[in-house]
Amino acid sequence: MKSTLLLGTRKGLIAYRFQNGKWTMESCSFEGVPISIAYADPRNGTWWACQDHGHWGVKLQRSKDRGKSWEEVTAPAYPEGEEVKDGMPATTRYLWAMAHGGKNYTSRLWIGTDPGGLFVSEDEGNSFQLVESLWQHPTRKEGWFGGGRDLPGIHSIVVDPRNEDHIHIGISCAGVFETTDAGKSWAIRNKGMNADFLPDPTVETGFDPHIVVAAPSNPDMLWQQNHCGIFRSTDAGKNWIDVSEADGPARFGFALAVAGDNPDQAWVAPADSDVNRTAIQSALVICRTDDGGKTWKQLRNGLPQESCFDIVYRHALVNDSNAVVFGTTTGNLFFSPDRGEHWQVINNYLPMIYSVQFAE
Repeated sequence: MKSTLLLGTRKGLIAYRFQNGKWTMESCSFEGVPISIAYADPRNGTWWACQDHGHWGVKLQRSKDRGKSWEEVTAPAYPEGEEVKDGMPATTRYLWAMAHGGKNYTSRLWIGTDPGGLFVSEDEGNSFQLVESLWQHPTRKEGWFGGGRDLPGIHSIVVDPRNEDHIHIGISCAGVFETTDAGKSWAIRNKGMNADFLPDPTVETGFDPHIVVAAPSNPDMLWQQNHCGIFRSTDAGKNWIDVSEADGPARFGFALAVAGDNPDQAWVAPADSDVNRTAIQSALVICRTDDGGKTWKQLRNGLPQESCFDIVYRHALVNDSNAVVFGTTTGNLFFSPDRGEHWQVINNYLPMIYSVQFAE
């Protein structure tokens, strides 16, 4: 298990360190500032803070000394004249996903934004450019729309470690898109997905994946927690199969994590419907499958089972080795050393947690 946790929260970037058998808070950066994504680049140890200043816009900060000092870099910005749709200028409203470009592209970084633009940097984040091929995709203006936010957003960027020009992205609401040439061209990968909120569920785009994750031990195995269930693909997104529980809690939610050593093992954080968005029957539960979604086990030992309203945002459930950690909308942070069989509280009094990541 990696010994550091980075949290992006409603009131700052918080780092925890595992020492002497327990998690302790190491630092808090940007206290009071919403951090939509806290990201550690595993290639070089750089920490990134995607800041959401609301009315004042977004900012991007990086640290090369574990948060002791920070440097602001220019955040991704849409070129002058770009429009989300006719008459609506495109501006960067939210930084919603961040991923490194791989070991063969040591200076490359990707950032996903609201209102639906993907940005790439080839100079370690000193500058970012809009990926025009996706922004100009013929489905965007008519076939993309807001999901959790009122405009489309890219929340998932999945880089294939075997071929780092091969990337999947998740867009709410549009679906899953795939490139095999580092963003020069794109294929829509929504076959088998469901969108029961659409008048015509057979359309090409308009689907709402909440998070898309690849299995580290088999990157062709993709998982997604979708607005309409849990889906799995065994062929790099060409076909999706619904693996939700018909009568159990493993169906609606936002977060999903896949085991690093087993592509058939995954965790989800169920929530009570797209209307309520609260813990199911006031009880917090994580569900795990060990057989690719054929069956799901409810993991409740150590989690609150009454008077609970917590849900888990899409980037706030993670796995590393036997450890699983998740943070909630009410500032609770939980840790399991045994893949979810037993849970321990790290902290009950944190701000709303947007993202969690294991780091060195």
